[in-house]
Amino acid sequence: MMRNRSVAVLGLLLVLGAVVTLREFSRMTRSSSPVSTTVSTGKMASDFTLTDLNGQQISLASLRGKVVFLNFWATWCEPCRVEMPSMERLHKAFAGRPDFVMLAISQDAKGKEVVLPYIRKHGYDFEVLLDPDGKVAQAYDVSGVPETFIIDRDGRIVAHHLGAFDWSRDDVREALRELLDAQPG
Repeated sequence: MMRNRSVAVLGLLLVLGAVVTLREFSRMTRSSSPVSTTVSTGKMASDFTLTDLNGQQISLASLRGKVVFLNFWATWCEPCRVEMPSMERLHKAFAGRPDFVMLAISQDAKGKEVVLPYIRKHGYDFEVLLDPDGKVAQAYDVSGVPETFIIDRDGRIVAHHLGAFDWSRDDVREALRELLDAQPG
């Protein structure tokens, strides 16, 4: 069982490419921000609670036991716009898996006012959360959008990707299936 999980994690990491850390650049570009805990592969994901587009509160802790696809994005971000259709296809591919959750955390300062029309216009069906102050992005040491983290059932970050990516690729789906089929712990 542990071998299957290791193979799944390794496969996911290979699919996503090398894990890129821009911690120093991020610190230099954040003016007067408190020192954040660097979030990287192998670390426990920081808990948070954010509001979705329906006004419901969603916490990461409430999703423990599930594999979480956590994406930071914004409506004004062109690479995010390019990436989101592939996220929707991935979301649909795993729609029958209650143990897989996709969360797209908007970094738009105007929040729901700009995000809801954008999501409706494009017909995206995955869960969208609002982080207009960027507090969760700061906790995750996000250096730009889009930026994605894959979190395993135990709450550990198993993959981290900077920039737009085609999430609907067969190899990505297969790596996620292996991660989902692996036993926790």
